[in-house]
Amino acid sequence: MKKRFQKAFVLPLIIIIAVGLVVFKVKTKPPTEHKVLSYPTKTVEVITAQEIDFSPRTTAYGYVEPSVLLKAKSEVSGKIAYIHPKLKKGGSITKGTVVLRIEPTTFKFSLDQSSAGLANTRSSLKQLEAEEKSSRRSLNIAKENLRVGESELARVRKIWDKRLIARSTLDAEKQKVLQLRQQVEDLQGKLSTYSSRKSATKAQIKQSKTQLAQSKDTLGRTEVKMPFDARIGTVSVEKGEFTAIGSVLFEALGTQAIEINAQLPTRQFRPLLMGVGTHTLNLQNPKGFQAVIKNLGLRAHVGLVGDENKSRWQGELLRIGESIDPTRDTISLVVAVNNPYKGIIPGKRPPLLKGMYASVEFIAPTQKMLVLPRKALHQGRVYIAKGNNTLAIREVTVRHKQGQLVVIDQGIKAGERVIITDVIPVIEGLPLNPIQASEYQTQLAQAALGTGAQQRQRINKEISTPETSKRLKK
Repeated sequence: MKKRFQKAFVLPLIIIIAVGLVVFKVKTKPPTEHKVLSYPTKTVEVITAQEIDFSPRTTAYGYVEPSVLLKAKSEVSGKIAYIHPKLKKGGSITKGTVVLRIEPTTFKFSLDQSSAGLANTRSSLKQLEAEEKSSRRSLNIAKENLRVGESELARVRKIWDKRLIARSTLDAEKQKVLQLRQQVEDLQGKLSTYSSRKSATKAQIKQSKTQLAQSKDTLGRTEVKMPFDARIGTVSVEKGEFTAIGSVLFEALGTQAIEINAQLPTRQFRPLLMGVGTHTLNLQNPKGFQAVIKNLGLRAHVGLVGDENKSRWQGELLRIGESIDPTRDTISLVVAVNNPYKGIIPGKRPPLLKGMYASVEFIAPTQKMLVLPRKALHQGRVYIAKGNNTLAIREVTVRHKQGQLVVIDQGIKAGERVIITDVIPVIEGLPLNPIQASEYQTQLAQAALGTGAQQRQRINKEISTPETSKRLKK
């Protein structure tokens, strides 16, 4: 009985003591400290947005064609009597060289006949002139005889008036005078015909000269001379072969210049026109169109596709295509390169030959534009580091994209700091630790200006400075 009483008393006592201890602990426990949570500060690289010198550029492709391509055709028919030893495919022949001759014998005969005809006609004219001089002298003599006869008739008439002579004597004198007058009339009539006869003979001389010139010209066409320094393409005839008028003899390619009909997508052509301005143009006048080409001020650098040595030639824009290719949506830009065979280095710098596939980089004049690297653009948005070093998201309007560069039209202003590294997570107001990428900004300016291939390659590879890369990793 006593043990049961002790158990009933001890158990409640233990519970009361435990509750007391718990209450004491709660009462004497210090208050809980609350920590304010926030996003960690993100280290980013930034550049300062600013208008810099920018040269719009684009690349077109086309095949090399000679600026002058001669397909020589036969202008006379006959047998090929001579062919120059170098008149073979791939041969080089200088200007003025006789490269081919057609048998000239028949044409020489024709020339001799024309020469003989001209000589005969000239001889006839000289004979007519001599006869005319002789007739004039005879006319003068006849006139003098007529004067003497008329004087004699007048004297005889006076004697007849005195009836000192017979009537027959007077009649005989009259008959003499009439004969002399008839002689004068005949000579005057003869002289009047010389003018028309000489005119006819002179016309024959002119015709003979024309025939002679034609014969000389035809004979000259039997000999073919190279009109310019050229390389030979296809040769279509052989020595001893008969050729007809109009037959193709050979193909010659001029070496002074080549042309490239470069095809450029229309959307890539528009940026090259930014320097023309917004004023209206009249392209109906051919001179006006040429003025537009000149005002574009495009530079053209020609290279060969696949050329490991990266050889370059200076080109000149000559013409712009008259239509758009509807299949490829391209426009043709015809570029000329002078002296394509100059400065050849075997194994390093080849000549520009017909059929080579070339690239033409067109560079427009420099303009002030707000240029950013393409990696700073995120689906039409740009991340800005505000003055309080927090992130701001801006919608921008892109005017032009060129390689790893973009030209911004609207959305940001010069002087703002643009983030060029990836930011995760992208949250408005995210705290930042901006690092100015000065070297990268210099490279960006060089690439925008197009001052060299190395600078463009650096931008395209998006190289950052080693120091900033280490900070970003931290």
